[in-house]
Amino acid sequence: MQGKKLLLAEDDQLLASLLNYRLEKGGYDVSLTHNGREVKEFLNNSIPDIIISDIMMPYFSGIELIDYVRNDLKSSIPIIIISSAGNEENVLTAFELGANDFISKPVSPSELLVRIARELNKV
Repeated sequence: MQGKKLLLAEDDQLLASLLNYRLEKGGYDVSLTHNGREVKEFLNNSIPDIIISDIMMPYFSGIELIDYVRNDLKSSIPIIIISSAGNEENVLTAFELGANDFISKPVSPSELLVRIARELNKV
């Protein structure tokens, strides 16, 4: 997946740094955002090949992000949600709004890489 553009939205700085490192080593061109405001600004200027987003973020949640991408941007960009709030309601809401996948924290970077490759190979 060399050169595929990936948007990573994660407000936990340590996890964001770890995932960013592993994703870049995996050959992805990663744009890192830490809150919903940065995500929206990024998406208004650039379209990634895939979005990886936490559910709980300041200013704009992962659920709101899915809704924004699917309904406002009218985009089918693959979206993978990662969250420690992996309760059934959040998972169902994410899928109902159009998320492609959901991973509960703690996130295995190796598993995330496999899931990203799987989503990108569907396109």
